[in-house]
Amino acid sequence: MGVLSALPLVNVFNVCCCGWVICGGVVAAYVLQQNTATMITPGDGALVGLLAGLIGAFIAVFVSIPLDILVGPMERAFAQRIVDMAGTMPPEMRDFLDRYSRGGAEGSAFFVVGKIIGLMFWLVAGAIFSTIGGTLGALMFKKPPPPGVIDIPPAS
Repeated sequence: MGVLSALPLVNVFNVCCCGWVICGGVVAAYVLQQNTATMITPGDGALVGLLAGLIGAFIAVFVSIPLDILVGPMERAFAQRIVDMAGTMPPEMRDFLDRYSRGGAEGSAFFVVGKIIGLMFWLVAGAIFSTIGGTLGALMFKKPPPPGVIDIPPAS
């Protein structure tokens, strides 16, 4: 989930209700069910989904850092080309793109703040949607009880 959410173009699937995040929760529940002899509950799936979402948030941010460093010069060159070609662009937009294309100290401060905000966003989105995915995964992949076992609820 984290790596797929950080990759350019592949991360577009997250636009569809955080698709990779939900899939991360489903996969976490599947792995838990495969490694457990008994059937997991939806609560177990929700917990493992929550953990997968929180871990995935850190992975997504840390994988996106080198990708942004690699892609950053191309983005700045593209922004400079837009500034050079735009004739009737509003002065505020031209100034913003011109400052972005130059980079510098403002760009690095913006980069750090953007990563911190991105981490906070992914922690919240990962916690919510991956928990949903874990619950769905627990319901989809639950093992049937072994033959001859009678499931009697405990007396309360």
